[in-house]
Amino acid sequence: MSERTKIINTTHDDLETIYSLFESAIAYQQKNTYPVWKGYDKVALIKDIEEGNQYKITMGKRIAMLFSVCYSDPLIWGERENGTALYLHRIVVNPDFKGNKLFAMVLAWSIFHGRLNNLSRIRMDTWADNPIMINYYKSFGFRYVDECTTPDSEELAIQNRNLKVALLEYIIPNE
Repeated sequence: MSERTKIINTTHDDLETIYSLFESAIAYQQKNTYPVWKGYDKVALIKDIEEGNQYKITMGKRIAMLFSVCYSDPLIWGERENGTALYLHRIVVNPDFKGNKLFAMVLAWSIFHGRLNNLSRIRMDTWADNPIMINYYKSFGFRYVDECTTPDSEELAIQNRNLKVALLEYIIPNE
């Protein structure tokens, strides 16, 4: 990462930009006939900020990408949840920064963060019927684990309810 590129927590001051980026992501999904989020959950985004679980990649003074993390995800991972993983959620790229290999930065940060917290894996999910995204994440070393349908639970962000998702996992290598 350059001096100008940073991964830091989002703040309430970023909310307008965060909402705009989610709206851009939905428009991009629709335009390209990908599976589409059914809106986004502002309450979940604010909670991520307040709990220090949402991060932004900044390039200069602009937000290039957003992602959220959590350390337990039993609603999606069920019995596979065992306290050994960092979970990535709500990944959104600013359209102005597409093609900058930003996910590579997220993965490098996640590996470092996982090691600091004695975690052995990074997990995420994406639409099961989007082979482009599944293959994209597999190109970074994630392996396909299984598919599941997320519950219709208020504990999940609105856009993550009742979705058929592919579960993906990356084993953090020993140093």
